[in-house]
Amino acid sequence: MKLSTKGRYAVMAMVDLARQSREGPVTLADIAERQDISLSYLEQLFGKLKKGAQVKSVRGPGGGYLLARDAGEMRISDIIMAVDEPIKATRCVPGSPEGCSLDGSRCLTHDLWEELGNQIYLFLSSITLADVIENRVLGASGILRAPLRVPIGRDNPVIQAAE
Repeated sequence: MKLSTKGRYAVMAMVDLARQSREGPVTLADIAERQDISLSYLEQLFGKLKKGAQVKSVRGPGGGYLLARDAGEMRISDIIMAVDEPIKATRCVPGSPEGCSLDGSRCLTHDLWEELGNQIYLFLSSITLADVIENRVLGASGILRAPLRVPIGRDNPVIQAAE
């Protein structure tokens, strides 16, 4: 499974927006500059985020974007889903009776990858924007880590698993 730039950049932009919008609407140009993301790409993402009720726009001078809800109510999984990024680790279409093999059968490791996708979704559903902003992301041990020093740019690692 590979989480594409669409999902990663949407989350990065939303974290930036949540941090900056305490002072009012935030422009996409400012987010693009801070996060080193193409402005035209952000415009596409924010169109989907607005349609998915994750952000609201403010027109006119001093306009920009605001979160549609409190950061504590916004799940990371909802942000990723709003930009049409599936959270899955199989090659198959979720819920389809057909498998990913050429003959339509399920591969030998189908259940393994399907459960991995479920676990990723559960993990991302358990984390809010506020959790990320306030460094409350838990490690595998369930113990709160020291404040995260995650790069906020194109150097973020990509989640991958073999298919």
